[in-house]
Amino acid sequence: MPAVTASTADTATTVSTAPGTAGAPRDLHAVLGSGPAGTALARELVRRGHAVRLVDRSASGDPIDGVERYAADVSTADGARQAVAAAAVVYHCVNVGYHLQVEVMPRIQRAVLAAVADTGARLVVLDTLYPYGETGGAVMTEDTPWKATTRKGRMRAELDRLYLDAHRVGRARTVLGRSADFVGPGVLNSSLGAAVFPGALTGSEVLGLGDLDLPHSYTYIGDVAAGLATLGERPEGDGRVWHLPTAPAVSTREIYTMIEKRVGRPLNVVVLEEPRPFGPFDEQFMAEYAEMFYQHTEGQIMDSSACERAFGLTPTSLEDAVDATLAWYRSRSAGR
Repeated sequence: MPAVTASTADTATTVSTAPGTAGAPRDLHAVLGSGPAGTALARELVRRGHAVRLVDRSASGDPIDGVERYAADVSTADGARQAVAAAAVVYHCVNVGYHLQVEVMPRIQRAVLAAVADTGARLVVLDTLYPYGETGGAVMTEDTPWKATTRKGRMRAELDRLYLDAHRVGRARTVLGRSADFVGPGVLNSSLGAAVFPGALTGSEVLGLGDLDLPHSYTYIGDVAAGLATLGERPEGDGRVWHLPTAPAVSTREIYTMIEKRVGRPLNVVVLEEPRPFGPFDEQFMAEYAEMFYQHTEGQIMDSSACERAFGLTPTSLEDAVDATLAWYRSRSAGR
């Protein structure tokens, strides 16, 4: 499943209609996209002492202390310029509806790259494993060739080439952080999200995709945030791709066993051997996801050791990730 970072808002403190540049701190960090990754990143940046602007199209949602909410459409030149004004570092965590990605993501890139080129801000891009394409289950490192054949994989690879070219020619200082499938608090639209944890807690159906016994990397959303924040603070990492801190891959079945031990009963797993609608994944999404289903018929093993060594980062264990995710889904259910 894609590492989804929807651009809909779910957090805020103050709503501003125009970010002021006069007297604005150079330490301002602008996070574009307020899905699970952008929201977790905003919290992490505040924890590290940065001034934070969290940008999406509506500027609505619950408060986060220390975060300024700003509304902008960063797929437009004007919206992107307004969103990044006065920022020292810009984090691109925007995603769009799966069926719109091939059309809209390049437009967002053009607007955001132009904006940071004009202001001189550094750009940190949240990326996926899609550019590698099918690997036959081989371990993916930053040196793995980009051999994507799908529409979305080729699109992501082309965007990444353009980001790195912009850095190489001195147009924009850029770094890319790649993540495997998300898991963690706030993560809904992932293969280890809202199609799994609610059913695990209630005894209803749980989604399984493809071969559950293949090794599959999952990146904890807190490690996505910590990795991106570190790249934002450490310009020596610029100009290349990094794999964000990710626990060693295990099979999805092993993760389901971890969940079963914690909920005290077997999971009622429905395994889809080919894409079809299930839970939060409707017919339109699954039709678009069909070309990416190879991710569940071969191993997806991501090696993040380079990033861990370079920046002193340690990924969260999958056991702790499962504990935190179950706790968040329990509290979400109680809140309803």
